[in-house]
Amino acid sequence: MSEKHKSVAFGQVVIGPPGSGKTTYCLGMQEFLSKLGRKVAVVNLDPANEGPPYDSAIDISELVTLADVMDALKLGPNGGLIYCMEYLEANFDWLQEKLSKFKDHYFLFDCPGQVELYTHQASLKNIFAQLSRWNFRLAAVHLVDSHYCTDPAKFISVLCTSLSTMLHVELPHVNVLSKMDLIEQFGRLAFNLDFYTEVMDLSYLLDHLASDPFFQHYRRLNEKLVEVIEDYSLVSFVPLNVQDKESMRRVIKAVDKANGYCFGEPEQRSLEAMMSAAVGADFQFTSTLAVQEKYVHVEDRTVEQEAMQL
Repeated sequence: MSEKHKSVAFGQVVIGPPGSGKTTYCLGMQEFLSKLGRKVAVVNLDPANEGPPYDSAIDISELVTLADVMDALKLGPNGGLIYCMEYLEANFDWLQEKLSKFKDHYFLFDCPGQVELYTHQASLKNIFAQLSRWNFRLAAVHLVDSHYCTDPAKFISVLCTSLSTMLHVELPHVNVLSKMDLIEQFGRLAFNLDFYTEVMDLSYLLDHLASDPFFQHYRRLNEKLVEVIEDYSLVSFVPLNVQDKESMRRVIKAVDKANGYCFGEPEQRSLEAMMSAAVGADFQFTSTLAVQEKYVHVEDRTVEQEAMQL
């Protein structure tokens, strides 16, 4: 993987806040891509993730662990994670040596869950930039828990975080709404699912927030935040249920487009065979389309109700 060695490696850096499903995504994507015939290497870059459920080709715990840093330097978990990333950045030779052992592999980098690492701090950004100099073609897969869609204030916050991450990380970016199979547990959506995935006219969210006495005092602030999001017009989401093959296919299609990976006919045939076999008990009917259909008329009813109130 030296500077002289110019073979291209493709992969994903899987990022997002704690509990968004990054490790589960890496496990599911590893299994999904392996069935398509790709040789997959999962790289655990989270020093707090000890004993992940997938088979790690490379594990940062061989270099540094969060527990050791917190104990030795008397740091909290946030400061400890930043130190670990700076330590990895100072030991690129270790990472380069480990990566060089996996020729012709597709890489999944499971990253830490501290949001500041993707919005403010520079270490992970520098690590991604170094991987690009080693001829890695990477796409950032930013996972966000889909239950935030049920709360307008939290969804605006998620949009701001996603936009900040996109601008800071500086990689081709795919935002993913994870755990779509669990979204109904948190209540009905105010609008059609497309409203959230395509980030449509956010003025409707402002109207919902205005109905809450607490947020009435912050309407101007929310309006300005929405203006920033809409002015950039960069954020959109791909819904994901890891257990649903069709949902996984949509995500990998978006990622392959983002990082430039082009699969050949053998993989295409494997994908078609897998999708045609997705029937019976193995097939998950809690797919994105099924979830969306349940909310397809919600937006229309909401608009009609608002019109009647005018």
